[in-house]
Amino acid sequence: MQCVHAHLHVVRRSMTNGLPNKAVEDTSVVPNERSRQLQDLAQRVVDALPREVAEEVVLTGSVSRGVADEVSDIEMLIVSPEPMELAACFEHARAAGLEELDTWGDQSTPTRRVSGYLEGVPLELVWWSREYAESSIDSIVRGEMSSAADAIAYGVALRTLGSLSRWQARLSDYPEELARARIEDAALTWGGFTPAGLLTLARPGERLARTERMLDDASRVLRIVYALNRVWQPTHKRLAVRVASLAVKPARLAERIDEAFSESDPRRALLVMTELQSETVALAPDGPNVNRARWWLAAAANLLSTGKR
Repeated sequence: MQCVHAHLHVVRRSMTNGLPNKAVEDTSVVPNERSRQLQDLAQRVVDALPREVAEEVVLTGSVSRGVADEVSDIEMLIVSPEPMELAACFEHARAAGLEELDTWGDQSTPTRRVSGYLEGVPLELVWWSREYAESSIDSIVRGEMSSAADAIAYGVALRTLGSLSRWQARLSDYPEELARARIEDAALTWGGFTPAGLLTLARPGERLARTERMLDDASRVLRIVYALNRVWQPTHKRLAVRVASLAVKPARLAERIDEAFSESDPRRALLVMTELQSETVALAPDGPNVNRARWWLAAAANLLSTGKR
């Protein structure tokens, strides 16, 4: 049995020319009691899976990071020597004790997904073939956006042939060129049309369009912040916790995103988000999109705060 409760490390990085260049260990996080309980339950599932089918099993999500709570599920990446049919994945999950099995997501991809319950705890099992796992890591390192990067970087091996440690070693290097490219891409939509266009989103009856724009803006802010810190971007869950240890970010990042979406006044909501965007690009290295965004966001913030075109 390979169940070892992990001590997880939060990384900070020293800064040079606007981008981090050196990882420095800041602190360690000891898994909470709920995380230990769920990891033990996950290990029971793994122990029931045949080794010739599941050669590498990685615990991911809040349980692997040690911050699970009473509503957390168990998420695992299961790597098989060869591609698996969904029906076979269902059978292995059922044999491991899971009940109420189902699947989700695009069924045309090489990924197989099985959800279910064990002792009332929800589980999500993601199955990759060995070949697809290796190609996925290659794609991430080349720059493909994927939440799998963060999941694997913080993953805990419940069964391993050494692949996870090798993948994590590759992911420990976040290239500066990739960070700069992601920052420039994120800043692309902040400019190109007149700042007065934002006022159309403050009109009565435009809640959906305004929320759609603000969600995209908030996601781009986070993309820039994670790239500035050269940290693989996670999902938006537990945002305050995920950004707390980042060395480079606007003040009160998570709180201001929440404020923008909870603000009842449309113009004020747009202003809060626009000011956050402006502070974010002020931290970024120069580039065509970033430089344009700086003056465009400043003009937009002035317009929203004064009401003058």
